[in-house]
Amino acid sequence: MINLLPRWVWSGAWALAFIAGIVNVVGFLGFEHQGITHLSGSTSLFGAALGHFDMFACIKLFGGIFAFVLGTAISGFLIEDSTLKIGGHYSVVLLLESLLLACAVPCMQHNSVFGYYSAACACGLQNAMATTYSGSVVRTTHVSGMFTDLGIAIGHVLRGRRVDARRLRLCVIVISGFIFGGFVGTLLFNKINYAALYFPALLTGVTAIAYQLLSLRNKRLSFRS
Repeated sequence: MINLLPRWVWSGAWALAFIAGIVNVVGFLGFEHQGITHLSGSTSLFGAALGHFDMFACIKLFGGIFAFVLGTAISGFLIEDSTLKIGGHYSVVLLLESLLLACAVPCMQHNSVFGYYSAACACGLQNAMATTYSGSVVRTTHVSGMFTDLGIAIGHVLRGRRVDARRLRLCVIVISGFIFGGFVGTLLFNKINYAALYFPALLTGVTAIAYQLLSLRNKRLSFRS
């Protein structure tokens, strides 16, 4: 499946991982020091809250999980197939992500849990979009799978087996994007606090507009031909 993806998708995977890295580090440095872009930690904390019979924490954590899943459901509804093609609803998904990230800022600044929910929903949108168009090859809001694939490849190399070089490059691309996003997000958070999320909101918004313009251009060219 990786061989079928156009080269520009690789750059897009890095950019989306970069965005997710910013969002997640803002969650760790700011709102209750909790990750936003994936659900492993939230699910574990939810189980711990159940074990402590802390219903307030259960409700809050379940809200974050629900918000992420809601984002994936919206993305799945808008993007109906797994074939990457210009003219899909990717621009709508990216624009929604941009708006949700922008809305998260004032909520977080006022210590509202809805800021966390808004950012989580945005990440669900992004991860489902990348998963859908890549046929479940690219996931951009967490890197556990990428590190797993990287480790498997290292093991295969040690046994003298061939590895998929393109898959390895994809792992490095996504991991490096996520790490660099964390680096940039930390610098931004130290300077402007939660307003750091305006930066990934701007990136996704500009990308949505650019993609829509490209889609319209392709439609005009197809009509003329």
